[in-house]
Amino acid sequence: MNIGIKGVLQQIRLFFILYLILLAGCLVIKVIFTKEQIYFAVNGRHTDFLDSIEPYITDLGNGWTAVILAALLALYNYRIAFLAATTFVITSLAVQAAKFIFDAPRPKLYFKDQVSKLHFVKGIEILSHNSFPSGHTLTAFAMGVLFTYLLKNKRWAILLLFYGTMVGFSRMYLSEHFFEDVVAGSVLGVSLTVLWIWWIDSRKFINTPEWNRGLLSRWS
Repeated sequence: MNIGIKGVLQQIRLFFILYLILLAGCLVIKVIFTKEQIYFAVNGRHTDFLDSIEPYITDLGNGWTAVILAALLALYNYRIAFLAATTFVITSLAVQAAKFIFDAPRPKLYFKDQVSKLHFVKGIEILSHNSFPSGHTLTAFAMGVLFTYLLKNKRWAILLLFYGTMVGFSRMYLSEHFFEDVVAGSVLGVSLTVLWIWWIDSRKFINTPEWNRGLLSRWS
């Protein structure tokens, strides 16, 4: 299958259009408000309910979630599992390189002189370094793009975009990242995944019959 960038964007157009609208809204927020104002607007509005669910939501962007998902997909379709696994690897390497280059402080370190004002959720390990960009957000948006591309019913794009947005919000709510980190993570996740799909899903080997079956087919 020979698919170009336009072909990939056509397959994910609902996700991409909604994402661009979301991104535009985020840029407006960034222009109007400062980094500190945005952080405290999120961190200062905490509830017991959100404290209880946000750690689980943030885990949906965890690398282990992507690894387990790819392993399960291998039972049914090697191609889809391979796309999921390699998308995670490529985007993760990129985000780790960016974290190393920028070495930005996380909220706990950034606000070290007023840390008593910050709200931390009990039981969550709060990191101090490598804040920019958000890896969890990158993973969530990368998976959102990939599965929008793969699923026949493109209306799933709405739920997948919501999933990515909620993971991004959880990273801010838990004081692991700033708004800028989350937005950058989403941009990196979306753009790299589009480029990776365009390149890898055009390779002949991945579109052979052998790659479009899974481990379970060997046992049937």
